Amino acid sequence: MDFNKDKKKFGTFLQKANQSDLYYMKELIEAGNVKPVIDRCYKLSEIIQAFNYFAEGHARGKIVLII
Repeated sequence: MDFNKDKKKFGTFLQKANQSDLYYMKELIEAGNVKPVIDRCYKLSEIIQAFNYFAEGHARGKIVLII
């Protein structure tokens, strides 16, 4: 699969978390201020369809595999 067919760039960003940042994130999550956006759910047997959906650039949230 060519992930760059639409000239989109994919990248990652990593940063070392410190204790105060983790505590702040914990508070936001517990207060319900941070919620994941789930685009679609697929059974593990549908992993190829899930991967194709992602590769085509349709996903606007997380793609979940149900195991």
